[in-house]
Amino acid sequence: MSALIEIPMNRILLAGIIIVMVLFAQSCVPPQQDMLESGATQPAVADEADMTATAIASMPTPTPAPTDTPTSEPLVPTLALNTVEPTDLLQRQKTLTAEPTIGPTATLPAEITEVPMDQPPLPTNTPAVDSSQEADTLVPVVEQFAEGPLFSAPEPGSLRSRLGVGVPRHVSDQYLDQGLAQRLGFGWYLDWGPNEAPPEIEGVEFAQMIRVYGPDFVPNRQSIANVLATNRGALWIIGNEPDVPWQDNQTAGGYAQAYHELHTFIKSLDPNAQVAIGGVSQITPLRLQYLDDVLTAYERMFGQPMPVDVWNIHTFILREERDSWGVSIPPGMDVSQGILWEIEDHDNLELFKKQIIEFRRWMAEKGEREKPLIVTEYGILMPEGYGFEDEDVIQFMEGSFDFMLESRDSETGLPGDDNRLVQRLTWFSLGDDQYPTGNLLDPATGELTPVGEAFAGYAARLDAN
Repeated sequence: MSALIEIPMNRILLAGIIIVMVLFAQSCVPPQQDMLESGATQPAVADEADMTATAIASMPTPTPAPTDTPTSEPLVPTLALNTVEPTDLLQRQKTLTAEPTIGPTATLPAEITEVPMDQPPLPTNTPAVDSSQEADTLVPVVEQFAEGPLFSAPEPGSLRSRLGVGVPRHVSDQYLDQGLAQRLGFGWYLDWGPNEAPPEIEGVEFAQMIRVYGPDFVPNRQSIANVLATNRGALWIIGNEPDVPWQDNQTAGGYAQAYHELHTFIKSLDPNAQVAIGGVSQITPLRLQYLDDVLTAYERMFGQPMPVDVWNIHTFILREERDSWGVSIPPGMDVSQGILWEIEDHDNLELFKKQIIEFRRWMAEKGEREKPLIVTEYGILMPEGYGFEDEDVIQFMEGSFDFMLESRDSETGLPGDDNRLVQRLTWFSLGDDQYPTGNLLDPATGELTPVGEAFAGYAARLDAN
């Protein structure tokens, strides 16, 4: 105690002065971490920096584009999956089980029955769309459209024109030309985006697509107007898998709003344009309920039925379960599970057929039977190592082609197309880096894969017939 008391007073005063100076400095400059947590802006260092920050703050927030490899997209499951026991909710859900009769007239399946939901399906990958767009602005009235071919309905006997393929943009830029199109024999394609000047390929048509994200869409209105001006009568697909959280991720009401805005805008500039609804990932009771909700929301908001020129679906066979592999649960739906398909179901041709039959039945119930139905994305996403060899993929692909090109139904098919169920189809894909199992060509070399050779052979046989 006595040693402490004998400390010189000048040292005590000096220590006090230092403490006061430190406290004063801290009160003048807020800690960096506190600034980050509170959202406070750092003080300007110079006039130039202040001007730059002001300019950036005044720019509109860009709409992010989808990526080829979204980090949150659990498309393909691991092989070590736990079996999920069906719950009462799942037992109440229904799926098609009866075998359709394939022939001159397809027979509607028997009454759908309850099945356990053991696994949900996979979400689909979509190639990136360039989002480096200028800020959305008011669009000048387009006085005159450039003449171009209308997106035509296929002639009943023109089967080759119905065959399509999804083409990632980087692959189309590198390989897609007249020679490749003739070799493969497809009649139309899409690349998950719009294109003001798609490659001019004789006998091949291009479908435009606009992506929707929340209240935004890609591209903006001015860019859409530019495409409309040079592609009169094109088919426009509004969104891609709005039911999938890592794709366009729309609640039913959000999609209805976006569809209305874009449909109205497109038709105001090109009344001859055809507008298709964005394809849901697959046809299940859960996805049909999502579409019911979209139609209900549209009519509630705008006082009339949703105007759809062309109905569009995807027909993957993937798991519907929150926080699992597959396509998860549509945004805004308060359930945790739907159909729980297994990995081995992924190339089940009968499950594929039943989706189309059920959707045509749904269309008829909605009074939409007179509209075309296109399937704009389907195929095999599972890797070869999961048991999906080339011969398995080819068997599934050719079987799906046979069904979609020839199946008819006198009660639900399109009357103007000899009661066919499907008017056009698009295989996934020409050459995808992330999901290559169904690729028609090798993106690295441009050479046709065995699946591509089979595709070309099938198209050639259609020409021969």
